[in-house]
Amino acid sequence: MDKPVLITGMSGLIGSAVQNAMASEYELRALNRREVEGVPTTRADLVDLDAIRPAFEGVDTVIHLAAKAGEHFTWQELLDTNVTGTRNIYQAAVDAGCRRVIFASSGATVSGYEQIEPYKSLVEARYDDAPNTWRLITADMPTRPTGVYGSTKVWGEALGRHYADTTDLSVICLRIGFVNRQDRPSRPRDYAIWCSQRDIVDLIVKSVRIDESVAFDVLFGTSVNRYGYRDLARARNIAGFDPQDSADDFR
Repeated sequence: MDKPVLITGMSGLIGSAVQNAMASEYELRALNRREVEGVPTTRADLVDLDAIRPAFEGVDTVIHLAAKAGEHFTWQELLDTNVTGTRNIYQAAVDAGCRRVIFASSGATVSGYEQIEPYKSLVEARYDDAPNTWRLITADMPTRPTGVYGSTKVWGEALGRHYADTTDLSVICLRIGFVNRQDRPSRPRDYAIWCSQRDIVDLIVKSVRIDESVAFDVLFGTSVNRYGYRDLARARNIAGFDPQDSADDFR
């Protein structure tokens, strides 16, 4: 790829892992709150559209990882970063002529399904109460977010659909599972939704290379977990996602 790839939130857990994986093959830039060593960095707040614009100049693909993740943030924090900030990322990418935005969405867009069976039994590790097989949640099914955070990610996906429909921008939304610093499951629920750092990096990097004809898509990203309920088939088919890990390897 001749043009640079811009990564927002590069200093975070996933951003750092993606940086390490892509550094030898891609020219990288960062849009970050603090400097990223060895990478040209634009330091700006996502809420300030004019301040972030320089980061997008000459960029091919934007990997938008920066977010306030979880329910422990205030509404204002979620509004500024996940709502206004995400809109500004799309708009700056369009204005700069970028080819694609990869939006780090979340499994929180559908985690409300965990309130009903059989998904409730799966995430509570009550496997004897679960059937032998179950219907996987696909991206074609209605979103069912839990909390305001998950709802902001639904917004990010919907806005990406709008930009893909009305501009030349390609948008790939990745519903990322539970990725943690320990890189292993630590709670019963993790055995259904965990994603290793290696596997999420694989999906993100391969999403950069998705065929030009794909204007918009939503893909789930978890490891291959025995009790997982999110469908990985589309990520395999569209992106060539090839997850190598499983939460069950840590039992």
